[in-house]
Amino acid sequence: MSEPRAHLIERMRPFTSTIFAEMSALAVRTGAINLGQGFPDTDGPQLILDAATEAIHSGENQYPPGPGVPELRAAVAHHQKRFYGIEADADSEILITAGATEAIASTILALCEPGDEVVTFEPYYDSYAASIALAGARRRTVRLRAPDFRFDDDELRAAFTDRTRVVLLNSPHNPTGKVFSRAELELVARLAVEHDAVVVTDEVYEHLAFDARPHIPMTTLPGMAERTVTISSAGKTFSVTGWKIGWLHGPAELVAAARAVKQFLTYVSGGPFQRAVASALGLGDDFYAGLTAGMQAKRDLLCAGLRTAGFDVFPTSGTYFVITDVASLGYDDGVDFCLRLPERAGVAAVPVSVFCDDKAAARTLVRFAYCKRDEVLAEAVDRLARLRSR
Repeated sequence: MSEPRAHLIERMRPFTSTIFAEMSALAVRTGAINLGQGFPDTDGPQLILDAATEAIHSGENQYPPGPGVPELRAAVAHHQKRFYGIEADADSEILITAGATEAIASTILALCEPGDEVVTFEPYYDSYAASIALAGARRRTVRLRAPDFRFDDDELRAAFTDRTRVVLLNSPHNPTGKVFSRAELELVARLAVEHDAVVVTDEVYEHLAFDARPHIPMTTLPGMAERTVTISSAGKTFSVTGWKIGWLHGPAELVAAARAVKQFLTYVSGGPFQRAVASALGLGDDFYAGLTAGMQAKRDLLCAGLRTAGFDVFPTSGTYFVITDVASLGYDDGVDFCLRLPERAGVAAVPVSVFCDDKAAARTLVRFAYCKRDEVLAEAVDRLARLRSR
């Protein structure tokens, strides 16, 4: 008899589950503090919650327009102008999506034919690899090396070929917390121009760059506005990750390409939430400054505790995340460490090797999230300190 046919196409078989779902389920099962998945344990500002409730009770519960409600597209355009001096046409250059994940997927699917190549950096957010695989494209990764997560310029140049169609860039970067410098972005830009590639930038942590380090949108660099798709979302800025409201901004022809695909993925999403996010994007400078300062303080709290507990802690300049090396505690496998950690210490984390093609390079690296209440972080640190005593 022949073997049963595998129904899932081969290129998607590595993506049958996500590490986030696995570790979150393990945290629930063991009662562990979940520092694995990057979601806050508090809601966003009251204004955005009230605006969503009002939109629901006002009857904003049917399909919104395909490109997104006009108020949100206008608010995104105003946000780009306010923070970065970017002029964007709300009607033709902005598309509202079901979170940044859909924005990334629809853009990659729209731009890449089977056999095309996508240059990205590793460790990479796991949906990048899946989106590239869905398109039948090939990823070419450039390693970000611990502890400061710099890349080698020559390795980046070598990643580009005559099949390069897209560069997929994330800054501030998940999972490393790296904020790309202007010089690094300029090199990416030069290579993209040289190879006529589109740069797709995931900037969902744009308001979470720390230590007065600036976030520099790729589209603001000379010659890049016409070949950059910029992606962000409400989830990370307003602590409403479950709403899944994201957007992309770029030249009209690139936005139209992404929209052609997006309409057959989710079609539309979250009408009342779109209205609420439009209101929240207009919050004052004190909100955005407080967001950055508050998350930076949480970073400092967790990092100090991890060092006291014996972890080798790498610098993090943004996002929700810090990477540690558990070799300093005598462990040689980050995956095994994370699978055992909830039972041993009552804390969940994520192994970095799952975000890499080169598993060996990140074998002992582990990511922790600090987007939690201070008392939760303090309790997590106390629990982790027991590892050293053992």
